[in-house]
Amino acid sequence: MTGISVAVAGFGWMGRVHTQAYLRLRQHYPQLPVIRLAAVADEVPGRGEEAADQFGFEAFTQDWRDIAADPAIDAVSITAPNFLHREIGVAMAEAGKHIWIEKPVGLSTEDAKAVAAAVSKAGVQSTVGFNYRNAPAVALAKSLIDSGELGTIAHSRFRFLSDYAAHPEGALSWRYERERGGAGVLGDLASHGIDLIRHLLGDVDALVADTAIFIPERARPSAATSGHARASGGEMGAVENEDFVSALLRLGSGGRCTLEACRVAVGEQNNYGFEVHGTKGAVFWDYRRMGELGTSLGSKYQDQSVTTVLVGPESGEFGRFQPGAANAMGYDDLKVIEARNFVSSIVDGAPQGATIADAVASAQALDAMVASVSSGGWISLG
Repeated sequence: MTGISVAVAGFGWMGRVHTQAYLRLRQHYPQLPVIRLAAVADEVPGRGEEAADQFGFEAFTQDWRDIAADPAIDAVSITAPNFLHREIGVAMAEAGKHIWIEKPVGLSTEDAKAVAAAVSKAGVQSTVGFNYRNAPAVALAKSLIDSGELGTIAHSRFRFLSDYAAHPEGALSWRYERERGGAGVLGDLASHGIDLIRHLLGDVDALVADTAIFIPERARPSAATSGHARASGGEMGAVENEDFVSALLRLGSGGRCTLEACRVAVGEQNNYGFEVHGTKGAVFWDYRRMGELGTSLGSKYQDQSVTTVLVGPESGEFGRFQPGAANAMGYDDLKVIEARNFVSSIVDGAPQGATIADAVASAQALDAMVASVSSGGWISLG
C-alpha cells in the first residue's frame, strides 16, 4: 500500500488532535504508508476553510455526507459530537471506509452496536479513542499484571476527576443535554475508566452505581461553542445529565474494583489514574505524571516498599518518541500511537489497539450504571 487517503468529520479540538496525529506519523512511524489529508467536514461556517488552510486538506465541506460519497477516501476520523457518532459511523462504514471514531461511540449500547454491525458487515477496520491505554506506563503495568508479578488481582481503584465543567458559567452546550450528550460524565470520562479496567483486569461481571448533578442549571450560549466555553446572562436551562458517577464493580476474575468520575471537581485538573492491588504486589499510575509507574514488588507482603519506575524505551511505544527514560511524553503523543494503530490495522487487515468491540463493552457498562441508579441495585453484565 503506497498511501492512505483520510478525511476528518468534525473539526473542533478533537478533529485538530486527529489531524496533527496523522501529520506526525511519518516522524515516529516512517514504515507506514504516506497519509493524504483529502477532506475535512464541519458544519460551522469557516471552520473547514480554516482547517484546509492550516493543515493542508485538499478539500473542505460543511456536510460530512460529501466525505461518505467520495470513493477516493479510504478512511475517516469521526470527531463530531457524540449524538452524531452513530449516524456518521454507520454511513462511513457502509461506504466502505475504515473509521477512527472517538468514544463513547454514540449515546448508548444500541448506538455502539449499530456502528459495530456496520463495521463488521463492510469488513472495514475500526479504532476507538481510548487513548489512555496507550501510555507506556500503562503498558508496563499491564505486563506486570499479566505476568503474575502482582499475584492474583484483589482490588483496584480507578479515578477520572476533572474541573472542565466546574465553573457555573460553563455554557449549556450539547454536552449537558440527555438527547445529544447522553449520560454526561459517564460518556466523557467513565468510558475511559471502563476501558482501562477491561484492558488491565478483564471483563466486568456486575456493578452498582450512584450518580449526581451538582450544577443543575447553566446559561444557553448565544452562538456555536467549541470546547468548554462560558456563557453568562443568557437564558438558563436545566443540566440533564450526570456531573458525577461512582461505581462498585465485580470482575470476571473475582477481583473487586471502584470507579469514580467527575466533571465538576474543583481543584482537580485531569486527575486520572489507578491503583491495582494484587496478593503479592501493586501498581500505581497518575496520568499527570504519565512517565512514572509506582510499583510494589517482591515477597515481603507486609511493609513492602513502593518504587517509582521512570518508564523508558522498553515500555510500550515510548522508544518511538524519546531516546531514554524520564523524557516526557504528552497527550498528543498518545493520539499518535492511536493513529499508528488505526493505520496499521488498515495495512495489515487486522485490528490493533482499542476497537469498536471495546466501545460496545464500555457502553454496556455505562448503560448498566444508569440502570443501577434507576433500580437502586446491582446490574449483571453477564
